[in-house]
Amino acid sequence: MTHQKRFFIDWSRSQKILSLLALVLSVAITSFVLWASQTANATPTERVLAQQNTAVQITETDHSIIIQPKTLAKQGLVFIPGAKVDPWAYAYKLTALASTAEITVVITKPILNLAFFDQRGLATFTNDAPAVHVWYVGGHSLGGVRACQYAAGGTAKGLILLGSYCANTVTIPTLSIAGGQDGLSTPTKIKDNRHYLPNTATLVEIGAANHASFGDYGVQAGDGTATIATGKMRMQLTDVVTAWLAKQNATTNN
Repeated sequence: MTHQKRFFIDWSRSQKILSLLALVLSVAITSFVLWASQTANATPTERVLAQQNTAVQITETDHSIIIQPKTLAKQGLVFIPGAKVDPWAYAYKLTALASTAEITVVITKPILNLAFFDQRGLATFTNDAPAVHVWYVGGHSLGGVRACQYAAGGTAKGLILLGSYCANTVTIPTLSIAGGQDGLSTPTKIKDNRHYLPNTATLVEIGAANHASFGDYGVQAGDGTATIATGKMRMQLTDVVTAWLAKQNATTNN
């Protein structure tokens, strides 16, 4: 009887411990999901301006925002937002790129707003524009880090990084644009991770831009101070990326 009583006491203690651990885990998961759902929202003005751009057609799905130029695009860009940033925060700047470079842009909606947790294949997003057969991949901040992983998969023709850098080796043509006032993906950090990119990579710095300048979602903690207006930043980004894409197309055609 003594052994049986001790067994029941030990089992009761184990049940209490397991219940406590389950409660702690449940609270941790709930807290994390709530934290991840608190995104830096797109500024209302720029979101409206993006949606009013008559040079493009914007379609939204449960996993992406698709920006298509009015002319038939032969190439596309899968673009991954920074961590906990509303995908719409990139629409204003990328609508200009779509219309100027005649490229379809698919902005992803990462699971839990964190690209690292989004392990869906690149085809999940390229399938949104079946008429496009040549794809680039890119991203901002931690979204760029995830784009580097896609770039190593052998599907994309090139990689475009905005205020970001790779943590894995990339061999495809790469464009990396840094902000001179970026307090997060600083020019120094980008330079320190330069060895992951091919020797032919194109590195550009927009001196007046900070980390948040690559999107439109307001001030970001730890960032530097930008001295460039969002409209001018939009034009500079569009010019740099369009020129680089034209160079890639010319190389392919020769």
